[in-house]
Amino acid sequence: MEKIYITTAIPYVNGVPHVGHALDYLLADTCSRYQKMLGNDVRFQAGTDEHGNKIFQKAKELNVPVQEYVDENAKKFQDFIHLLGAEYTDFVRTTDKDHEKRVQEIWKKLSDHIYLAKYEGWYCTGCERYITDKEYEENHGVCPDHQKPYEKLAEENYYFRLADFKDKIREAISSHEILILPEFREKEILKLLDDSPDVSISRPKSQLTWGVPVPDDENQVMYVWMDALSNYITVLGYPDKDISDFWPAYAQFVGKDILRFHTILWPAMLMALGLPLPKTIVSHGMILVNGQKMSKSIGNVVDPLEVLDKHGTEAFRYYFLRHIDTFADSDFTWDKFEDAYNNELANDLGNLVQRLATMCKKNGFSLSDAPEIEISKEYQDLMNEFRFKDAFDFAWDKVQNINKKIDDKKPWVLAKENKEKELSEVLKELVTDITEVNKLLSPFLPETSDKIAKIFVNEIMPPETPLFPKK
Repeated sequence: MEKIYITTAIPYVNGVPHVGHALDYLLADTCSRYQKMLGNDVRFQAGTDEHGNKIFQKAKELNVPVQEYVDENAKKFQDFIHLLGAEYTDFVRTTDKDHEKRVQEIWKKLSDHIYLAKYEGWYCTGCERYITDKEYEENHGVCPDHQKPYEKLAEENYYFRLADFKDKIREAISSHEILILPEFREKEILKLLDDSPDVSISRPKSQLTWGVPVPDDENQVMYVWMDALSNYITVLGYPDKDISDFWPAYAQFVGKDILRFHTILWPAMLMALGLPLPKTIVSHGMILVNGQKMSKSIGNVVDPLEVLDKHGTEAFRYYFLRHIDTFADSDFTWDKFEDAYNNELANDLGNLVQRLATMCKKNGFSLSDAPEIEISKEYQDLMNEFRFKDAFDFAWDKVQNINKKIDDKKPWVLAKENKEKELSEVLKELVTDITEVNKLLSPFLPETSDKIAKIFVNEIMPPETPLFPKK
């Protein structure tokens, strides 16, 4: 049995959960359930990033005390994760007192690589980061993600000397000591690394009051990324406790928009602390709508709560784990979603379960012992490579093969001709097949998998209502 640690990026709580957050949680939960299926001991982290100017300003706009605001929104994210059927073991909030204390201790441990300097240049509040002159020119002075002009800032901050670690980070990425997936992102990160300046890790209190105070300097507050990235180890108890049972992380799931922080600044921090690097950083793409990036101004934002409310957790998990590419940008439309629900979930799987269980019941077939299931190497390879969409496709091909086998072997004809022995063998083969495929589906569709397992255990009982009623 291995000890496996899986993490998700902690979202800002200045807004409501969106489908990008859902991908983090679904991918991590699928990975967690698969590792548990293999018999491993899993810790699965989630949390909320609750410091920074964006949050402070939003609370001010709403005329709500900032702590009350982050308390309310942290609860929304916890509820959202629950609705997705994701089962984390650890939840960290950056306003937790233990986290704040541990982050200050981490700062002290990094002190040999921290210096105070004056800065004058460009800043993006939406990204919570400074912008190089090169980026400013390439983007014509406007942030491409937030569609807002960069601000000109002049202030004195603490800096983390990234230059101390650039060569080591380059070597770690190139040698796959830290594996970045998909692999084509490696080149992007190595190029960004070449141009990356030392990183500002604080803001003057005159500019930012809502954050973790810098140790031994009452005039400075920690910059949000230093605070936020540390959560992955503070939630395990670092530096108060030995975290070597679960660190380094087996996999860290992030959106591609924050990949640079997780593959440049984060490894540098870990190197400075003398901690091993995470084994894999899995970066997922964005969800597009009719080929376009979601935008409030365009009015094409998909509310995940609306999708969940309309079709439920399992249908949501099905679409976003099978029809959204694990690594690349993918498209969502309501037509595609409805088609996947009715023609795949309801027809391929729901109808198969109903049809087979009814045939077994009608012909008095049951299993005395549950069939022994061996997980195929092809499926395991896909899951171990984090190719979850491909692994889901592999399992779904088997669902369709069972449907074809029923049509080919025609058990209803065998029943009509009183060929009881042949019928029993065919039904046993089909039930064994569906039990096997159900195991493969369990990391993706856990609730459905539980229902199917109960239907086909011992005395087979067809479901009273369809697993997925057509809509």
